[in-house]
Amino acid sequence: MLGSSAQALCRVHDLAMLDLDGVVYVGGAAVPGAPGHLAKARAAGMRLAFITNNASRPPEQVAAHLRDLGVEAESDDVVTSSQAAARLLADRFGRAARIVALGAEGLREALEAEGLVPVGANDEAVAIATGYSPDVRWAEIMRAAVRIRDGLPWVASNTDLTFPAEFGLAPGHGVLVDMLRRFAGVQPDVAGKPARPLLDETVRRVGGERPLMVGDRLDTDILGARNAGLASLLVLTGVTGLPELVAAPPEQRPTYLAPDLGGLLVAHEAPVADGRAFALGGWRASVDDGALVVTGRGDPADWWRAVAEAAWAHLDESGEPVHLSGVEAPAR
Repeated sequence: MLGSSAQALCRVHDLAMLDLDGVVYVGGAAVPGAPGHLAKARAAGMRLAFITNNASRPPEQVAAHLRDLGVEAESDDVVTSSQAAARLLADRFGRAARIVALGAEGLREALEAEGLVPVGANDEAVAIATGYSPDVRWAEIMRAAVRIRDGLPWVASNTDLTFPAEFGLAPGHGVLVDMLRRFAGVQPDVAGKPARPLLDETVRRVGGERPLMVGDRLDTDILGARNAGLASLLVLTGVTGLPELVAAPPEQRPTYLAPDLGGLLVAHEAPVADGRAFALGGWRASVDDGALVVTGRGDPADWWRAVAEAAWAHLDESGEPVHLSGVEAPAR
């Protein structure tokens, strides 16, 4: 189920589309080793694009944050769900179309960059675009909800239910989308992952014939790559841990798996089936009476790959995730 590559991924794929939080940084700090890994991938000829479902920050703010963390980045390297939403609207309604902008400055800037005219919730418009903003007033939300119910076309930047705030995991734009959807009985066109417009927009802006999606979330990054027909690399520096990995349904399984962004710099070998077990690099993973069993020693990356294959084979056969009692992942 995992793929193999005889060469380093940075030589096989000419574009890495990198999710940010949990991949390049966590909170306000760079993931250990990430700036160096990315610099080496770029030196090998790989283009880097930093993509985010966050619709509130303009690309230059994102690029400045990355540079502060030691990651080389310009605004043209950053692609947001606001930009993807603006592209959808411009393609459908044309330049100079008036669009209700229910979101932060990043959404308004993206609309203006496509030649669209952002307007208020009560103004004449041909469509509405929504994105995350803590400053949107309830009166604007109510007016937008009624207009969507009455037929105004709607594009949502993303449907993320949560986002990491300074005070903990907080409600994301997806909570507002869900409320509007239930009230209006309307499904929006979605620009961000796991829908494919953000990935399509990234390739259009940055270029690349053999893109690779790199992320830490199965339900957005990896599923988004699957929806776009692209290869993907799952890194384990963010929200996906062992319980999430072994329970991944087929559509959320990555092409490649690595502990961190160092996975861009190496070749990848898939585990080999050995009876009902899977072996790789000194590790052997199997399932006994529903419980995961791992023996051997070797590279921690190979441990994760062998475990993933064994767990997914069991899940597909039994319909139940493996039991993890007593299983401890090696230090990354």
